[in-house]
Amino acid sequence: MTRTAEQAKGRAGRLARLMPSGPSTAARTPFVLLVVLLLAGGLISLLLLNSALNEGSFRLSKLKRETTELTDEQQALQRDVDSYSEPDALERRARELGMVPGGSPAFLNPDGTVSGVPERATAQPSTPTALPAPEASVPVPTGQPSPPGPTFPSASPAPSDSPVTPSTAATTPAPTTTGR
Repeated sequence: MTRTAEQAKGRAGRLARLMPSGPSTAARTPFVLLVVLLLAGGLISLLLLNSALNEGSFRLSKLKRETTELTDEQQALQRDVDSYSEPDALERRARELGMVPGGSPAFLNPDGTVSGVPERATAQPSTPTALPAPEASVPVPTGQPSPPGPTFPSASPAPSDSPVTPSTAATTPAPTTTGR
């Protein structure tokens, strides 16, 4: 047994020489620190990336909301423009300003000749297409004059020194399309 004990001692001695004699944590410390730093850096970078994406998402939703509001406003303004440019509305506003429909127009050709016969525009009382309805809730007491109706400008011709000429008289515009 002595021989086997010596062999065991020899084997243990050889194994003891292969193992480091000092504390083994000194070799692991840099590796553990490296792994911890990599994990911490990865988590911090993920948090920063996530917050940047959330900020972009909030900004995108705000811009979409603003776009919707501006689109609604643009459509409302377009409806107003369309209602003001209807032929009936233009005619009513022109009559309110004292304009009258023009006569038959005359055109100048490129060679200087006149095509057509120019006529002076006169104020002819015509029935407007859309008169406001009289209010039935306001009774007119007897003995007092009735409320005035729509007034039209007189048909008196313009003075000769007036800048208004038949060529500058207003004409009824042709209906326009809005491209819809």
